[in-house]
Amino acid sequence: MCNIGIGIGIGLAIGVVIAIIASLIMFRVGINHRKKIAEAEIGSAEQESKRILMEAQKNAENKKREVLLEAKEEIHRSRVELDREIKERRNEIQRTERRLVQKEETLDKKMELLEQKEEMLNKKAKELAASQVKIEEIQRKQIEELERISGLTVEEAKEYLLKNVENEVKHELAMLIKDLETKAKEEADRKAKEIIACAIQKCAADHASEITVSVVPLPNDEMKGRIIGREGRNIRTLETLTGIDLIIDDTPEAVILSGFDPIRREVARITLEKLILDGRIHPARIEEMVEKAKKEVENTIRQEGDHATFETGVHGLHPELVRLLGKLKYRTSYGQNVLNHSIEVSHLAGLMAAELGVDVNIAKRAGLLHDIGKAVDHEVEGSHVTIGADLAKKYKESPEVVNAILAHHGDVEPTSIISVLVQAADSISAARPGARRETLESYIKRIEKLEDIANSFDGIEKSYAVQAGREIRIIVKPEEVSDEDMILKSREIVKKIESELEYPGQIKVNVIRETRAVEYAK
Repeated sequence: MCNIGIGIGIGLAIGVVIAIIASLIMFRVGINHRKKIAEAEIGSAEQESKRILMEAQKNAENKKREVLLEAKEEIHRSRVELDREIKERRNEIQRTERRLVQKEETLDKKMELLEQKEEMLNKKAKELAASQVKIEEIQRKQIEELERISGLTVEEAKEYLLKNVENEVKHELAMLIKDLETKAKEEADRKAKEIIACAIQKCAADHASEITVSVVPLPNDEMKGRIIGREGRNIRTLETLTGIDLIIDDTPEAVILSGFDPIRREVARITLEKLILDGRIHPARIEEMVEKAKKEVENTIRQEGDHATFETGVHGLHPELVRLLGKLKYRTSYGQNVLNHSIEVSHLAGLMAAELGVDVNIAKRAGLLHDIGKAVDHEVEGSHVTIGADLAKKYKESPEVVNAILAHHGDVEPTSIISVLVQAADSISAARPGARRETLESYIKRIEKLEDIANSFDGIEKSYAVQAGREIRIIVKPEEVSDEDMILKSREIVKKIESELEYPGQIKVNVIRETRAVEYAK
């Protein structure tokens, strides 16, 4: 039993060993198989990589050939374009050369023509010179013959003829001027003359600078650039809103405001000063500041009007007249403030009325309102006298006040003592030393010079400067100066005054001729 068991165990062990050996053999065979498969796969991969590399090289070669072809085509196109441009330039140069050649030929022809004309002109000049000599010789012989016949020399004949012609021309000119003046008086009434005179006064350059200009100082010149703004928009906005011209470049560190309307000029001045202080300068801010300045000026006008009525004791004026009085604060006449002048005239007229025992209140009222037309004479056609009278009538002022306004410059005859007092008070206030930009000495010299100019003419008996030098009345000798000569004499005096005398405004030259017959009863 033991031997059988041993034999079975040995058999089992042999079987196990055989199985192990078979397993090893199978494992070895599998490894070899997988190795062969792997080697086969590696070989196919190498072939694939070689194939891909060859394809990439072929694609690169194709791309290279394509790029070279494109480059050659681009070079060809550029060369063709360049050849075309060169050809066009060459053609243009050839055309220009042809034009230049044609112009040169034309100029040569013109030069030849000019030379021919010059030769002809020289020839004609010589012929004219020869003819002139012959004409002068003939003229000399004629003059000698005329002198022999007339018994007068050339100078004596000239003097005789000129004297006759001068007398005839003077007479005809005087008659012509007289006829023209008569026709003008028939066609134009006094109102037209006043409008023309007022227009001349407003445009006169003698005193334009003192009534049309305000100066605003600047902290520095850099502020000018800010006031002008980008592309000038700020200065255009300011000029448009205020109606005033700004002169920037004339004065360092200052801006000049130029305009006839003193109210607008004051609005522009206040606006500009506010903008300079604020520092923010742009169109919207300018518009805002202009509105504020207008309100401020309007308030000042009303306050000044109320102050003037309170100071003079004139009450019951229409509110619009009070406002117009306030506007006179911004109006000057030859440097004298018109509102202060009106207050002064009111006081003077009241004092003189009290001395004479007439109505003091009416005198003060007329004196205060006598220049009221100057508040709107830049807006309404006419002189300040007629404008002021129209305003007084419109706001129901008394006839005495209206007549005082009309008569204070002698335009109409005064109808009451009040008018005479206002006229006298106006002259006193305007002519006193220091009232206007003219010293008493220079004022007297101007009056004397005016009279001396008039007295320097022949036939003048006496001359009187009146109306504070606004008018000169000249009395001529009737036996030496005729009615026709008066017209020429007045024009000659006017021309001499204009050339030799400096004066504000205008001067009326009034030439007077009268014939007196005196007899004595015995």
